[in-house]
Amino acid sequence: MSGIWPGDTQCVAMLGFDVDGVSSWLNRNPDYKNLPSLMSMAEYGPSVATPRILDMLDAHSIKASFYVPGYVAETHVDLVKEIAHRGHEVAHHGYMHEPPATLTPEEEEEVIRRGMSILGDITGQAPRGYRSPSWELSDRSLDLLSSHGFVYDSSLMGDDAPYLLNPGTPQQMVEIPIHWLLDDAPNFVYAPTAGRLGPMRNPDEVYGTWAAEFEGLYRYGRAFTLTMHPQYIGRPGRLLMLEKLIGHIQSFPNVEFMRAIDVAEMWLSR
Repeated sequence: MSGIWPGDTQCVAMLGFDVDGVSSWLNRNPDYKNLPSLMSMAEYGPSVATPRILDMLDAHSIKASFYVPGYVAETHVDLVKEIAHRGHEVAHHGYMHEPPATLTPEEEEEVIRRGMSILGDITGQAPRGYRSPSWELSDRSLDLLSSHGFVYDSSLMGDDAPYLLNPGTPQQMVEIPIHWLLDDAPNFVYAPTAGRLGPMRNPDEVYGTWAAEFEGLYRYGRAFTLTMHPQYIGRPGRLLMLEKLIGHIQSFPNVEFMRAIDVAEMWLSR
């Protein structure tokens, strides 16, 4: 065993795609449904970009995790089935992209149950991983997730490798930590009618940031957890940048690409 990973593995890379579609915009303001340009930009994510992403992952023999709001799953059933069919993880991401911290206890419970039911009915398996929309849990979220049998959460930023939540208790889960540094949205979101005005960075600039962070995490033997949204990263030039990054990561010895659920289950079995 080398460091925290089994065998000769030096670093694990996890690619995550939040397939938000229109849900994140409609949760911000239901009236956005009347803005066809904004809605079409969001719909590009599940309808055009995600199939392209799936083909790209196949070409590199990589399995990833897809975090799908229940509303998007309901309106793109065949896509969710295809994600699961190709061996990727389908995980919980709210219903209409609701940040848990904005919900009452009853609303949060209903969102968890509703998303579990929708994803379970489509894939034949209840989701075992969860990522909170907008990355802000409520003070009851972790207990709620544990009570519904989730294996891991991916919403916190307390480390740069997986860690246990409530260790040694019946509420024990794994945290797959994330960070804004490794998220495409802060770099690419531009939607003037919704008040999002930048910065729309050059893909080469983002590549430099992400590659540097991978190299640091590799040196320290940690986890590279990249969060992306198909409506942003799925634009052709940005997707070429992601392929370039994958090639860079694959050029390092003893790196494993894994789904978040597989890492979480490995952590629990240690």
